[in-house]
Amino acid sequence: MPASLTYPGVYVEEIPSGVHTITGVSTSITAFVGRTARGPVNTPTTVTSVADYERNFGPLDLNYPLGFSVRDFYLNGGTIAIIVRVFKPQGTTSDIAEISLTGGLTLVASSSGAWGKQLRARAKNSTAGDDVAATLGPGVVGTDLFNLTLRDGTTGATETFINVTAVPSARNVTGILASQSMLARTKGTVAKPTPEHPDAIPTGNHTLWDNDTTSSGAPATPVIKDSATFSVAGDFGDLGTKTGFYALAHADLFNLLVIPLDELNDNAKAATLNASAAAYCSARRALYLVDSPTSWASVAAATAPTTGGPAALGIAGSDARNAALYFPRVKKSNPLRGDLIEEFPPSGMVAGIMARTDVTRGVWKAPAGVDAALVGAQGLSVTMNDDENGQLNPLGINCLRTFPIYGNIVWGARTLRGADALGDEYKYVPVRRTALFIEESLYRGLKWVVFEPNDEPLWGQIRLNAGAFMQGLFRQGAFQGTSARDAYFVACDKSTTTQNDINLGIVNVVVGFAPLKPAEFVVLKIQQLAGQIQT
Repeated sequence: MPASLTYPGVYVEEIPSGVHTITGVSTSITAFVGRTARGPVNTPTTVTSVADYERNFGPLDLNYPLGFSVRDFYLNGGTIAIIVRVFKPQGTTSDIAEISLTGGLTLVASSSGAWGKQLRARAKNSTAGDDVAATLGPGVVGTDLFNLTLRDGTTGATETFINVTAVPSARNVTGILASQSMLARTKGTVAKPTPEHPDAIPTGNHTLWDNDTTSSGAPATPVIKDSATFSVAGDFGDLGTKTGFYALAHADLFNLLVIPLDELNDNAKAATLNASAAAYCSARRALYLVDSPTSWASVAAATAPTTGGPAALGIAGSDARNAALYFPRVKKSNPLRGDLIEEFPPSGMVAGIMARTDVTRGVWKAPAGVDAALVGAQGLSVTMNDDENGQLNPLGINCLRTFPIYGNIVWGARTLRGADALGDEYKYVPVRRTALFIEESLYRGLKWVVFEPNDEPLWGQIRLNAGAFMQGLFRQGAFQGTSARDAYFVACDKSTTTQNDINLGIVNVVVGFAPLKPAEFVVLKIQQLAGQIQT
């Protein structure tokens, strides 16, 4: 009703419909955690292509297996990745290179690592006058302005910043570099550098950056080193300081987690990390893609009583529902070694296949089968037959197989709770991922409910909005059943929320669904029909 009715006439009032559309969240945002040559440390950074990754974290490098996993992800259909660079200092006094320009301006590399030793800087006076300077702030004059050029000697990338200042202004060099530069930041108190470097390029076969008299670089000492090799599980993340994969707390959403573990080279340490990563994924409604240990060089090793099987990975209990293991490793060419065929972990490829399947079929389709080809794989480290596959599948180990015509494909879709002996309701990867998708979507889509009056009008709106979301999934073929009644239900009424719940400020919403389960075993029954005998 309008606030007050004061005059005779017609009043118009808009009535809320009560519709709060619930949008399904992304299902294949993949987080990659590990060492890289450069880039922000312990800061989730979103990239959308291999080029984007290399621009932020450096090109492929034999010392950093993470880059190969990211490349495999995009090669197999991945779209959005979140990169968390982890850095382990080697005990040096500093792991960030510094450049001191004459006049009082000190620059530091934008991130840790030896790449900063190749950074060079050049400053020169600006030709702009007082009229331009006056537009940047009160009291700024033309002599305050200078131009700063930065160059990364490793990649050749160059950044130029025109008309920056060391005094407070709209073009203060500290703020400009912090917001626009991928190469450097200022350090300490800034002052306008002296443009001691001449404009002319030195004589001979030189460029502007080949001669120390035309630009300033980092000094030879102290020695700046790259990250040390990880040796313990804690190097990949610490909960207290939110480093490593725990830094994903600063990321809004991720659905898959990939952590290359080759450099640990220790199954016991890897098991410790796997347990922590799976527990974190369980809390964040994500799936952890586990690589099989390098010691699993055969089916016998993968099923050995003490060192094989899912139990050796360190993931157990309900957390295993949010983890999936893929075996064996894949063989592919290494462009950094003359295309030599080497073995690589498959998790990056599998994440890409999941992203591809989500787009073409939906998250409820198992990311396996003849359509789940491992793009870029030129073989597998272990070639197995059906009987050997039959030893691993009942244990919840997803096999990668090679078939004629189809090539190298994913031939398994079970979680680490998928062992037949467990009989878990989240035995299959697509069932678990569908449940996580529904949980996350409803969690975000029903936040408007908080602090609303807790009574039947609210319950009706919840049923309307959650039911509309589930109906949309049913129409896409996400559930079993020929009718909505068979496929799902949404309950929110006096049967779910008692008066005591209302007194405690609680509203209970129960959502059920009948998941689609993959046709894992196809049985053909053939019978010979005997001819009828005339009598």
